[in-house]
Amino acid sequence: METNEQKNDSRHQRRKSRRIFVGDIPLGDGAPVAVQSMTNTDTRDVSSTVGQIKQLEDAGCEIVRLAIPDEIAADALHKIKAEVKAPLIADIHFDYRLAISAIKAGADGLRINPGNIGGRDKLEKVIKEARERGIPIRIGVNAGSLQKDILDKYGHPTPEAMAESALEHIRLFEDMDFNNIKISMKSSNVLNTISAYELLSGKVDYPFHLGVTEAGTLISGTVKNAIGIGMLLYKGIGDTIRVSLSRDPVEEVKAAYEILRALDLRRRGPEIISCPTCGRCEIDLFHIVETVEKGLQGITSSPKVAVMGCVVNGPGEAREADVGIAGGRGQGVLFKKGEVVDKFPEEELAWVLIREVKKLVGG
Repeated sequence: METNEQKNDSRHQRRKSRRIFVGDIPLGDGAPVAVQSMTNTDTRDVSSTVGQIKQLEDAGCEIVRLAIPDEIAADALHKIKAEVKAPLIADIHFDYRLAISAIKAGADGLRINPGNIGGRDKLEKVIKEARERGIPIRIGVNAGSLQKDILDKYGHPTPEAMAESALEHIRLFEDMDFNNIKISMKSSNVLNTISAYELLSGKVDYPFHLGVTEAGTLISGTVKNAIGIGMLLYKGIGDTIRVSLSRDPVEEVKAAYEILRALDLRRRGPEIISCPTCGRCEIDLFHIVETVEKGLQGITSSPKVAVMGCVVNGPGEAREADVGIAGGRGQGVLFKKGEVVDKFPEEELAWVLIREVKKLVGG
């Protein structure tokens, strides 16, 4: 089974971008699209933050970003890093000294908005420390915090304004002979986000970090991210992604991998296909699907698993599934590749399927 592998597909001609590393994770130049998230714990609370990062790692998160609001948080970064595996990015605003402290504490990368870090002289000091330690900096352009002159020029945070802001920051870094950078341009407006990345994609070859900021709750936020990130990835634009949700960050990682799976770019964990249900469904399909999903957590290989609510049509409709169940009237069948292999009472169906999937993947 394919696990965490980038698929070569003529439908996804990747934008050519230079290679950088965040810790040991490669970004750009054809590397797999990396999945990121951000902790929502208080970084100063080391044990809570470490616990959340380990949960993110278990979910497949490859790069973790942490807010560094003060020197105490910067100092805590050193202790946190000693207890986790994922590369850590320090998120800095307004104070260049925090960026330097985070670098010295062992950050694997920085995310800064050059417009609010304190001017060119302060930025030069940050770049000097990053260069000496070989760590990258993400230039983060946000529609809500564009430079005043650019906002005055365009009147609104348009895609053109965002792209111009990014180019201005990029030139500043290049003037300081620092090229170990990646770029993000985020807006809560999905179409503006897409257009901004498209505008910039042909002008520079730095890796792009994709996301839709302030996207919202689980459903609305997932939809916005799936459309924004998904459309860009389908066009070959994007080297690393974060699905921003007002939710447990583990859910961000799950959603990110589903976006990548839907585009046939990466696969992690079983793919569960199931009926939307209708008036013909005569089993408690919702409960069965939830039980199966929980029972298969932790599996990183990616068999296709079907949970169907119709014994008559289920196996045929899910013929491409590796293994599945279909039920009705208090009982159901186990099938493999569309062929029925055995019959079971409804209360056993979920556990029979979980057992068969684990046998299939060697778990």
